[in-house]
Amino acid sequence: MTEHETEGAPQRAARSKRRANAWRNWSGGVSETSTLVAGPTSETAVKALIIGAAGSGLKIKSVGAGHSFNDIAATEGLRLHFDDYRGLVSVNSDTNVATFRAGTKLHELPKLLKPYGLALANQGDIDAQTISGAISTGTHGTGLGFSGLSGMVKSLRMVLADGSVVYCDERTHPDLFEFARIGLGALGVILEVGLQCVPAFRVAAAEDTMPLDEVLDSFVAQARTHDHVEFFWFPHAEQALVKTNRRLAPGEEPDESYAPQTALAKFVDEEVVQNWAHQLVVSLGSVAPGLVPKVNQFAAGMMGHRHYVDDSHGVFVSQRRVRFNEMEYAVPLEDGPEIVREIRRMIEARDWRISFPVEVRCAGADDVPLSTAYGRDSMYIAVHQYARESHVEYFGAIEEVLVAAGGRPHWGKLHTLGADDLRERYDRFDDFIALRGDVDPNRVFANQYLTRTLGV
Repeated sequence: MTEHETEGAPQRAARSKRRANAWRNWSGGVSETSTLVAGPTSETAVKALIIGAAGSGLKIKSVGAGHSFNDIAATEGLRLHFDDYRGLVSVNSDTNVATFRAGTKLHELPKLLKPYGLALANQGDIDAQTISGAISTGTHGTGLGFSGLSGMVKSLRMVLADGSVVYCDERTHPDLFEFARIGLGALGVILEVGLQCVPAFRVAAAEDTMPLDEVLDSFVAQARTHDHVEFFWFPHAEQALVKTNRRLAPGEEPDESYAPQTALAKFVDEEVVQNWAHQLVVSLGSVAPGLVPKVNQFAAGMMGHRHYVDDSHGVFVSQRRVRFNEMEYAVPLEDGPEIVREIRRMIEARDWRISFPVEVRCAGADDVPLSTAYGRDSMYIAVHQYARESHVEYFGAIEEVLVAAGGRPHWGKLHTLGADDLRERYDRFDDFIALRGDVDPNRVFANQYLTRTLGV
């Protein structure tokens, strides 16, 4: 008889429960099995779950789309998801502030905002995240004139560790509001997020290849000139793909070299080139690393000249179907180009075979205390590794360079910094710890990630 045939009903039920409570993040690098899983559909249900779990000694974590690359959402206690707590709550037509339920996915926002003629001012290139998860980890796009999503937050509705429901903004519970915009899930469970939106706009997008040295020489100037600029560089290649985007005024038409993006062109670029072809490249590189330099050089040569016009979210967002792990640090803007050069020298000196590109973006200084761009214009340097390959050596060595440069790690991506290191990088770090002590003295929302990064 097989093991399953000899199991009794209690054993089968326990095994079924473990499967139901199992969770993995998007990259597959983090997995856990929680004691309980719940998907509340109301504020009352969230309150009851938090009070009950806390009274039973269970730790509580909210999980969004699982798009963080580290264990920030992992728990062995109660895992809350908000898959059925989504949608638009309200739009203030005077201020253009739109309020969303916590589980609303970023890719749902354009459709929800379209009837009101609104859009996000900026966003990153992935839109699978929930709005609550995205702000809690500091998700951002690129452009010195813009903050990350957390800087757009105008209000929050939360449930605290004692079950109390709190609305906070700049005037009501301002301390909680100030820090909870990037709260790491440590201060409470977010129910609603009020976001400052802007009138919907189109973008003239230019994608061109340039020698990496030229890109680095001009990046800071380009960042100060263009609305949005970023570049991707495949290690072992001399060329980089540079993306510069210009926001169009209402009714403005760009010159004739910018054509509307067709569905076919978008499909070819996102699915054929960025996903199917890239999957082939990284799969080939994982079994034959010696081919990676030639393949990357070929891929860089294939990246060509493309100018088009589309709605803002159609330009900012790309589909990412090839699974990877990622580490990203924000460094002072002016120092960024030389840091990228140092990373290139390290890759060459150690003869690594890296099939994923290095991505470089920027953001303007903001006032969100745990923002990676707090108080300084920043360049974001992100390195990636195919999910089926070990990232430990590569990320570890690159992290040493970024840490030495005063870098701040993205809260939702891989890094090894603990509380002492992070305290040196954030002027308001201890203020955050003190506030956490006030709103969650028993550490109901704790997990291993928060213990490691916050120290208590």
